[in-house]
Amino acid sequence: MTRPRLLAVGGAHIDRRGRVAGVHVPEASNPGTMREEIGGGAFNAARAAVQRGVAASLLSLRGGDAAGETVAEAIEAAGIEDLSATFLDRTTPSYTAILTEAGDLVTGLADMVLYEHGFIKQVRRSKVRDAAAGADALLCDANMPAEAIERLLALAAGKPVHAIAVSPAKVVRLAPVISSLSCLFMNRREACRLADMASEAPPLIAAKALAGMGLQAGVITAGGGPALCFRHGEFIEIAPPPVDHVADVTGAGDALAGATVAALMRGLAFAEAVREGMAAAKLAVESEDAAPRMDEAAFRAALARVPPPKPA
Repeated sequence: MTRPRLLAVGGAHIDRRGRVAGVHVPEASNPGTMREEIGGGAFNAARAAVQRGVAASLLSLRGGDAAGETVAEAIEAAGIEDLSATFLDRTTPSYTAILTEAGDLVTGLADMVLYEHGFIKQVRRSKVRDAAAGADALLCDANMPAEAIERLLALAAGKPVHAIAVSPAKVVRLAPVISSLSCLFMNRREACRLADMASEAPPLIAAKALAGMGLQAGVITAGGGPALCFRHGEFIEIAPPPVDHVADVTGAGDALAGATVAALMRGLAFAEAVREGMAAAKLAVESEDAAPRMDEAAFRAALARVPPPKPA
């Protein structure tokens, strides 16, 4: 059977995660450990989608350094077609997160200047146009500047385009195309930023505001709390399954997005697709890796623990 094909466009870069040993002390030197792997919103989501039955192509940008070579190797190892461009005179983008001992984010630093200047031109490449034409759906993240996102939407020619918010600072780049997005994955702070309201506003209020702005569907996560999901005027909550242990929260939202999109591409209804995304997020939280291996038995066990949706 031919697998549905996804074109992912956005971040694929170096992910560094420092974990504080003991209680985090602000404005002070904290002992801890640092580890490094390949991550990025679009890449993490594509890896999850591939493991859930979808074929994927990825367009990202990297520098002509050793880090760029490592990124290329990771994309190949994930079984994803690599459409990325290499800028020999630039540094490969990176994201550095500092986590508490429990795995919660203290702060993150995104060094992604290359994305700001390179994506606009690369989206116009013929191989990207061909990939968009051959894809059943597209997925982008807000690491791309707004102009590049708009050009990608034009290439989609009416096919489903899903998006990952990435951060409160970058989610506003999706505002000009919000009514053209099939589904947007975000946390509460990102949803409130896009809806131009206070960050402590309830997710349901933010969701209704975004729906009023034309967003067809969205998933607003709340850490360990229920996700607020909406589509075509229906608002539901899906609680995350119990987590046996928190290893690292990095990449959980990307795993949710990738697995949900893969389920939608396989024909599942929206609520059931999000349940699959919640199962993938559980496995990500319990893993040290941003994009963990998801064997079928572990995934089915996680899915069985995701509660059924409830009206919001």
